[in-house]
Amino acid sequence: MSNQHKKDLVLVVDDSPDSLGMINDTLDEAGLTVLVALEGNQALNITHSITPDIILMDALMPGMDGFETCQKLKAQSHLEHIPIIFMTGLSDTNSVIKGFEAGGVDYIQKPVNSSELLVRIKAHLNNSRLTQSARLALDASGQFLITTNYLGEFKWATPQAHQLLSDADLSETWLKEKLSYELKPFFSLRFNQEKNVQINHGSRIIELSYISKDAKDDYLFRIIDVELNNEQPILQAAFNLTCRESEVLTWLAKGKSNAEIAIILSISPHTINAHLAPIFKKLNVENRTSAAITAIEKIRNARSSAFG
Repeated sequence: MSNQHKKDLVLVVDDSPDSLGMINDTLDEAGLTVLVALEGNQALNITHSITPDIILMDALMPGMDGFETCQKLKAQSHLEHIPIIFMTGLSDTNSVIKGFEAGGVDYIQKPVNSSELLVRIKAHLNNSRLTQSARLALDASGQFLITTNYLGEFKWATPQAHQLLSDADLSETWLKEKLSYELKPFFSLRFNQEKNVQINHGSRIIELSYISKDAKDDYLFRIIDVELNNEQPILQAAFNLTCRESEVLTWLAKGKSNAEIAIILSISPHTINAHLAPIFKKLNVENRTSAAITAIEKIRNARSSAFG
């Protein structure tokens, strides 16, 4: 049996039968798989169970128009990276801007030119794959990384960053509603971007260290847990632990399971188990609970001495 490549899946959202027929024929001849939605709500229902590689969106439709449909699609985390191309007879500047503000990456005027449509689809599919490859590479790096747009609004974070933020009680809702406010000083003209942005949340202190900005004005930050950075050296020195053992013990003291620690440190749960044996021996304990209690007491006593 020959090894066939997966066909790219295009979702076309349009209420015009004539337009749908022409687009379907064009995409089918180009070797693309086509799904059709006749209006916005149908598109939303389809994407609840299927994730297309790219979406073609008619701007003007009865009921929920293409701009609102685009916004609702982009609000779903599994679709935020999917490119949406608007198809519209509207060419005025306001309509074009409205399409980009809704989350579209491009627009093409109706009646649609088949050759132009295919070129644009190919370009945006390639850009989307490059973006996804970069994100996967960062995911695999095991670092606490987060990206925002030029307004400081949350866009994406590595699994390790999500775990760290969750541990600091910073929810997905907080990220979407409050992060831009916390980053407002960073985006002011007078802010020294070599300084970290400090976020005080309850008893926890998180710092964001700026790394870089890409061509799309997305900003990449490294998350630093100030408390965690202070705890690991205490445990490492007190019990003669290796750097990795101190990391494992610090997260163990925070009540994390082997699976959670494995995600945070980007190692396998089996490797966590391998580290626990020497940790137990050095702490002179027999189980996870005793190790966690011993570590918490050591950290508390060290802090009391420091501030006493």
